[in-house]
Amino acid sequence: MLSILVLISGSGSNLKALLEACDNPLFPAKILAVGADNPAPGLAHAEQFGVPTFVVEPGLFESRGEWSEMLLENVRYHNPDLVVLAGFMKVLPENFVSALSPNLINMHPSLLPAFPGAHAVRDALAAGANTTGATVHIVDAGVDTGPVLAQREVAIAAGVSETELHEQIKAVERTLIVEVVAEIAEGKLNLSERAN
Repeated sequence: MLSILVLISGSGSNLKALLEACDNPLFPAKILAVGADNPAPGLAHAEQFGVPTFVVEPGLFESRGEWSEMLLENVRYHNPDLVVLAGFMKVLPENFVSALSPNLINMHPSLLPAFPGAHAVRDALAAGANTTGATVHIVDAGVDTGPVLAQREVAIAAGVSETELHEQIKAVERTLIVEVVAEIAEGKLNLSERAN
């Protein structure tokens, strides 16, 4: 049974999909805890499923380094096999990444390497792209530059708004992250091999 810890920053729609999947006794993973960088509304999903939560707010620390050390301490306390960034909106410092990689994965709302960064959906629309999508990748020291584990395309309809497109991508992300976690748990995806 793969043990996972999920980090979020917002509404936690991908977290909810993982919680629902893990609630099935046949699913090969379990969520140990959910952390956030603010009192995110998505933490309520974890509470509904009886999963412990923690919040480590960057603003309460003297430096980004101190914040990431405390975040890492909280993660290590639970000792997960895998950490999933599901809408976690802070770039993690290298010491955090190197401590957990390659067992640290992220979801991103584009077909990487296209449109990395915090405004991927807006950037895809601004570029006039016909397709975008969702990517699950291993986190490395760069921003959205780690090895890609899985991708799924989403067509961009004419006149679609940024909000509408983001919702379409989120629907795909929810399925994709559950599939990737299952493949890691079943040994079909080897993170150490993919990281090299």
